[in-house]
Amino acid sequence: MKEVVVRFDNVSKVFSLRADRPRTWQEMVVGLLGSGRKSSGEEFWALRDVGFEITRGEAVGLVGANGSGKSTALKLISRIIEPTLGQIEVNGRVGALLEVGTGFHPDLTGRENVFLNGSVLGLSKSQIMQKMDEIIAFAELDHFIDIPVKHYSSGMYTRLGFSVAAHTDPEILLVDEVLAVGDAAFQRKCLERIDRMRREGTTILFVSHSLETVRGICTRCVWLKQGKIVADGATDAVTQQYAWHSYEGDRGTITAIGGRRWGSGQIQITDVRLLNSEGQESGLFSTGEPFTIEMCYEAESRIERPVFGLAIHRGDGVHITGPNTQFAGYTIPWVEGKGSVVYHVEKLPLLDGRYEVSVAARDWEDTRIYDFHDRLYLFRVYESEERYGIVGFEGTWHCEH
Repeated sequence: MKEVVVRFDNVSKVFSLRADRPRTWQEMVVGLLGSGRKSSGEEFWALRDVGFEITRGEAVGLVGANGSGKSTALKLISRIIEPTLGQIEVNGRVGALLEVGTGFHPDLTGRENVFLNGSVLGLSKSQIMQKMDEIIAFAELDHFIDIPVKHYSSGMYTRLGFSVAAHTDPEILLVDEVLAVGDAAFQRKCLERIDRMRREGTTILFVSHSLETVRGICTRCVWLKQGKIVADGATDAVTQQYAWHSYEGDRGTITAIGGRRWGSGQIQITDVRLLNSEGQESGLFSTGEPFTIEMCYEAESRIERPVFGLAIHRGDGVHITGPNTQFAGYTIPWVEGKGSVVYHVEKLPLLDGRYEVSVAARDWEDTRIYDFHDRLYLFRVYESEERYGIVGFEGTWHCEH
């Protein structure tokens, strides 16, 4: 049985929302000299009776709308705040990248803040010095490491914060949506580092609104809604369930097909064609031949920077790939009226089997689905020279004596 490193036992956290909090010194003085009337306020329960366990080496995503309790859960694990009710058990050194600037003293330099954060994590000065060059190099802050961090941009804060969290040998790594502040290249660098840490046995708790990113990192997912757990299980199943409910308010503009299509309808995918090497529509393909997916769309009004994507699943539900225009660095400035988007593969690597295709159009920020077709298009790949597995590598063999 794997060791439990994080345990939430009926945990609740309440915050007091002070509606009449003094905004100026004058209001404070008036309040102190007033009638002594007790301040009115409202309570906000960020978490209510939450219970779950995370074992060593798991990569767990936390998803949910803003205000659902995701960030509160991470702050409780990192001991930035304490629970109102319930017990939390954390077994292991925690590295955390939460809000921008968390854990940094603004008047200290970047280098001094590395020492400060490292000492808080229990590292000795010599241990921190051994890692200093690697931390600075990863953060790409060579020219800024010796100036006070109050002069840093939010992106520079993020670079240094993640580098410290990732290079101080944490046993548990907490990462909040703050990664979205960095540029695309640094985000990829961070995600690659997180994946490496996961493979090396670090326990990961990852908060993101990007479901594709969560699917790429996490094997398990917890969906929080209004401070309570709605679902806890395999990432693909939970994120699909969450996506369905997240865009519930958008439904009605698009007719559902057996509950497998939804979206706001601002862009509608009107036709999807799977094309063979002759450019003809087909449902039968061979490994190694050209393969094209064409998505025809219609937008009633101008939509800026839409993202088109697709996913391919094997017939048994195994997720093969999920490319989109944003991941590929291909920006579509705008769409309006009718048009098409094409995804082309020169040599189809899939081996014998039945496959299902999903297609989607969404906004650049990944907060709104315009149209999503969930596994509505089928095709078959026939036998090839390689008979076992999912994809063919087209490798060659040789023998030396």
